[in-house]
Amino acid sequence: MGTTDGDGKESLNLLTSTQIVIHDALTKLGYNQDMYHLLEEPLRTINVRIPVRMDDGSTKVFTGFRAQHNDAVGPTMGGVRFHPQINEEEVKALSMWMSLKCGIADLPYGGGKGGIICNPRTMSSGELERLSRGYVRAISQIVGPTKDIPAPDMYTNAQIMAWMLDEYSRLRQNVSPDFITGKPLVLGGSEGRETAGAKGVTICIEEAAKKRGMPIKGARVIIQGFGNAGGNIAKFLHDSGAKIIGISDVYGAIYNPDGLNINYLLERRDSFGTITTLFEGAITNEELLVKDCDILVPAAVSNQITVENAGNIRASIVVEAANGPTSLEATRILTERDILLVPDVLAGAGGVTVSYFEWVQNIQGYYWNEEEIAEKLQIKLVKSFNDIYELAQTRNVNMRLAAYMVGVRKIAEASLFRGWV
Repeated sequence: MGTTDGDGKESLNLLTSTQIVIHDALTKLGYNQDMYHLLEEPLRTINVRIPVRMDDGSTKVFTGFRAQHNDAVGPTMGGVRFHPQINEEEVKALSMWMSLKCGIADLPYGGGKGGIICNPRTMSSGELERLSRGYVRAISQIVGPTKDIPAPDMYTNAQIMAWMLDEYSRLRQNVSPDFITGKPLVLGGSEGRETAGAKGVTICIEEAAKKRGMPIKGARVIIQGFGNAGGNIAKFLHDSGAKIIGISDVYGAIYNPDGLNINYLLERRDSFGTITTLFEGAITNEELLVKDCDILVPAAVSNQITVENAGNIRASIVVEAANGPTSLEATRILTERDILLVPDVLAGAGGVTVSYFEWVQNIQGYYWNEEEIAEKLQIKLVKSFNDIYELAQTRNVNMRLAAYMVGVRKIAEASLFRGWV
C-alpha cells in the first residue's frame, strides 16, 4: 500500500499503510517517536481457538481474534467479522482504524476489532450460533460494557449479536444490554443502527458535493458493491435525486449512463448483494471504476484504486465506503488531480457513532426515536467532515492525512495526560 516492489507495483499491506499515516499524522501534530511507538500497534491482541460441534456430528476448531488498540480515552469498541480470509494483522489494523473513527466523531472510546476465520455462507444457523457463543466464551475476560464493546461487522448481523449478548449474560449472570451493540430492537438495539454506516457515507457524500458546488439531484454516481453498505447508499442517494449509473457485486458490474432502476435491483439481489448474474452484458469491476461519473463510491473491498488506475479515475469526488479501497500512492495521485477524496475513517464513522448512541441508551434505559438518531448523527458527521476539510486546507495536506490527524489527536492527548508517554 505504501511501497513498491521490483516491478513498480505497490505492495499492499493494511497494517503497514495504517502505521505510515499514523506516523505522519503524529509528526504533523508535533508528537515524538515515543507516542508513535505506543500507538503503532494495539495494546492487546488475543488469539483464541473455538471448538464447534457441526451439524454432521464432527467437531471443527475455528480461530478467532480480538484486538484492543488503546483504551486511554475509554473502553474500546469495534466490530466482529466472520470471514475466511481474516487474519491477525488485518484485525490489528482495523482496531487502529476504529480508534481513528472514534477520535474523528469525538466519542469516548478507543478502537477494538474482532474476527473469526470461517465461511458463514457454508454454515447453518445452528453452527453460526454455536460459533458465536463459543467466541464470547473465549474472550469473555477481556470484554464488557466498560472494557471492550463488540458490534456487527462483515457477515455478522443483529441475530449474531443477540446470541453473543445472551451468552455473555449467562456467563455474567446478569442482563447486560450495554455489552454489545447492533442488537435487535427488542433486546435494546437502537433505531437507525442497521443503516448507520450507509447513512454516514451519504452524509459525507452530501457534504463533499457542497464543497464542490455540486447538487446531489442529478449527480451521476457509481457505487462499487451492492451489499448492505452499497445497496443502502444507492437507495439513499437515489431517493435524494441522484442518478446511479453503475453498481457492482463480486461477479461483475452493471453500467447505464442513463441511470439504473435501483428499487428494482434492490428487490432482485440476494442476501449477499449479488445481482449482476441476472443480467447479460455485465462489465468487470475494474472497468466500472474508470467510467465517467461525478461521484465514485468504492463500497466493496480493499485495494481497488491503486497507482495503476488512479490516473484513469473520472470522478470529481471519491468517497470510500469500504475499508482501505484506495492506496497511499493513489491517494496522492487523486489529490494532485484535484479529486476530492473522502477517506474511509471519516466516511465510515456512522456505524460506530450510532453504536455509541445505542450504548448510551442502554446505560440510561431511555431510547430515542429514529428521527432523533438521524439528527444526532447528522450533527456529529457534518462537524467531523468540516473539521477535517478545513484542516486539510489550512495545513495543505490531503484529506486522509487530515482525518488521521483529527482522529489520533484525542487518543494521543489522553495517553499523554495518563502519563503513558
